This record gives sequence, structure tokens and C-alpha cells, in this order.
Amino acid sequence: MIVKFLGAAQEVTGSKHLVITQKNKKILLDCGMYQGKGKETDAMNRDLGFEPSEIDHIILTHAHIDHSGLIPYVYRRGFRGSVICTHATLDLCKIMLADSGAIHEADTILFNKKMLARGLPPVEPIYTRKDAVKCMELFIGVAYERKFYIDQETKVRFTNTGHMLGSGTVMLEVLETDGLKKLAYTGDIGRKHNKILRPPVPFPQCDFLITESTYGDRLHKDHKEARNELLHVIKHTCIEKKGKLVIPSFSVGRTQEIVYTLNQLFNEGKLPRVDIYVDSPLAVNATDVFRLHPECFNDEMLDEMYSDPDPFGFNRLFYTRTVAESKRINERKEPCVIISASGMMEAGRVKHHLANTIANPRNSVLAVGYCAPRTLGAKILRGDKEISIHGNVYPVNAEIFRIDSYSGHGDYEEMIGFLNCQDKEQIKRTFIVHGEKDAQETYKQHLEDDGFANIEIPERGYWVSL
Repeated sequence: MIVKFLGAAQEVTGSKHLVITQKNKKILLDCGMYQGKGKETDAMNRDLGFEPSEIDHIILTHAHIDHSGLIPYVYRRGFRGSVICTHATLDLCKIMLADSGAIHEADTILFNKKMLARGLPPVEPIYTRKDAVKCMELFIGVAYERKFYIDQETKVRFTNTGHMLGSGTVMLEVLETDGLKKLAYTGDIGRKHNKILRPPVPFPQCDFLITESTYGDRLHKDHKEARNELLHVIKHTCIEKKGKLVIPSFSVGRTQEIVYTLNQLFNEGKLPRVDIYVDSPLAVNATDVFRLHPECFNDEMLDEMYSDPDPFGFNRLFYTRTVAESKRINERKEPCVIISASGMMEAGRVKHHLANTIANPRNSVLAVGYCAPRTLGAKILRGDKEISIHGNVYPVNAEIFRIDSYSGHGDYEEMIGFLNCQDKEQIKRTFIVHGEKDAQETYKQHLEDDGFANIEIPERGYWVSL
């Protein structure tokens, strides 16, 4: 068995790891898109490192675009194998990949206007909404904890990681002439205590381990502290300063968790009387998908649903779908809270809201998740005095806040606690992916201190025979 690391190697986005079996069956673990790398992004996404028509199967850990976002592109390039994932991941990909395709089409139209003005030829979008819809024909949904037989020599099993709705560790078992080989790929590891989702569960013993490291160098604050901080920022911005609070948030997972927290605060009579907008068509559709999968909810969430059948809705909460509705929010003068995608502030409607609010000191921006180093979100969080949005420069006068506790990624203690379901002596080699190099080096040391051995940090293009 050969494993090639083709993405999220010494960086956070673009997860792609190619497994080639002894019988030359080619299995891709995730097919993620690079995000937040400026002008390099498009070229890196188009340079796959493999021929799509030769891939037999894609095994998908979860629906986030940095893990799933190139599936329509490989479909466009000739991939016709199967995409194997959990049922909830399949449902989320239906809306997330179509949304991604629509964004690529819209961005390409704007880009080509600039190309035309310079007398340069137009470019094609990396894929379209139609490609995203068509590729869903290849998806196969599999229940958690069920072994799915790809063929006589190869089987896969998903166990819940608690990172997002439908996320799962992949256990790939391949029978070769020198014996059965068990490769575990964690995808992204969630939190031990999540407000909505069930916590990560142990996965079967593996021989070889590929694991993420996003927060390999830091610890999160307690969830209860995050709830109080969120309430404080809303009161400070909307009541004391009488301004607008913009919360850039990933449409799937983070937005639902924030809305659920606000719903609880509303039911307890603690939430100020301000209008709250979820301005993201994808977030609206994703919330509908959440309602379809209570099997992914933790006991607290299920108990809550007995007394409140809709934990994602309350008075003064408004979901917006149309562009006209989004524009009307920006025309408002009254204090309000705007939750909008994307979480890294790189695309989507949140950029328009930032353009309309960030220059005013009465307003605030609250980041609630990870922002890759070269994204707009990272620039705002590191204190840049000016930012560029859609080609226009804006001074950063709004107050900037950050709450890491809402992150869907476990910190290094939570990740190690999750991995401790394994007998370390039976793991022959461990590979750390999906993290910035400094965080990976720190995490490697934490793992070694905990008793893990034979740990490698592969760079992009590195391959190994197992």
C-alpha cells in the first residue's frame, strides 16, 4: 500500500491523501479545496497531483469545503468512481457543493470583467453549479459503525468525530499479500463537549494513523465562558454603542451552534431585544438538514427539543435568502446582529456586511473560528489598520473580538484524548496533517510526550509505502 499526501500537508486546507493498493486500486481520502491562499489558490486547486479518471473511490470524512470542495472539479475532469460518506455528509454536500459551484461562477464573471478591461482572455470557473449537482449521482451514504465492503479486499467504516454533522474517522482495511493493513484517517477531530453534536467516539485499532493538527499548539476556553462572552459582545455593541455586530461564521456547524446558544439565551430572558439575522442561504438550507439528523445530536440537545421543538428559531431571529433581503440589512440604522458566511471572511455575503460596517467604531466584528493565515479574517484579527474588500480599501475602526471556544476543532488535549482510544504500541507510523507547520511541530512533541512514536509531518507530494 502506498499513501501520497497531496493536500493539507504542513497547511490547513486542501485535504487530499491518495491510497494506492497492491492491486493498483486508487482511493482518495477527502478531496478538499485550498482556501485563503490569494492568487495561488486557483492554480493549486487545478493542480491535483493525480488523474481524476483513474480514481476508483473517494472516501469523504465530512462536508466542509476544504475536505469536499474539489469533488465537482474531479467529476468535471473525468472521475466516475464512487464517493463514500455518512448519510448526513451526503445531505450536506448536496447543498454545500452546489453553493460552492454558484460562487465560482459568480466570482469568475467578476474576474472576467477585469480580464476584459485589460484586454486579456476570459477564464473558466473551476466548476459550476451544474457540475456540483451532477457529481452527487456518485455519492453513497453509509451509517456510522457499519462496515462497507468496497470489494473483497477493501472495506471502510466511519466512526463519529463530533467535528460537524456527519463527520467521521475513516477506518480503511486493505487485505494484501503480506497481511491485513488497517489505516485510520481522523479527518477533523471535534470537541469533547459540543452544544449540539454527540462527542467523538473511539475508533477501531489501527496499524497506521493519519491525524489532523489544526489546534496542535493551543487550548480552548470553556464553552460556558464562550456563551457569556457572546452575550457580553452583543450587549456592548448593540446596547451600549448602539451599533451593529457582524459575526462571520461558517454556514454549517458554527452558525447552528451560535443560533442554538442565542435560542437558549432568548428562552432564559437574557438576550437583549435586538433583531438577529442569519444572512446566508447556505446556512438556512444547512439548518434544515440539521433538523433531519437528530441521530447526530447529543443528549442535551435532544432533551432541549422536548420543550422547544425548534432550537434553531425564536422571535427576533430572521433567516434571509435573497440578495434584496441582504441589502436591506445593510440599509438598517438600528442596532442588530448579523451572522453571515464565510467564517474566514474570504467569500460570500459577509464581505458586503464588513464593507458596510468595519469603518464605523460603533460597530463590532466577532470572529468565532479558525482563520487561515492569509485570509481576510486573519488580517483583521492580527490588527491590520486597513483592509481591501472587492478592490476597495476600508479603515478598520470597528472593535474586533474573538471567541475560539466555538471552534469545531479540538485543542491538543482534546485531540490526544481522542487518540488515546488506541494502543500506541500497535501503531507502526503516525502522520500529522491539516495544520500549520509550527502547530504541527508543537503537536508532535505533545504526542511524543504522551507515548506516541514514529511520528512524521509529511510535506505536499511526499509518499510512503506501508
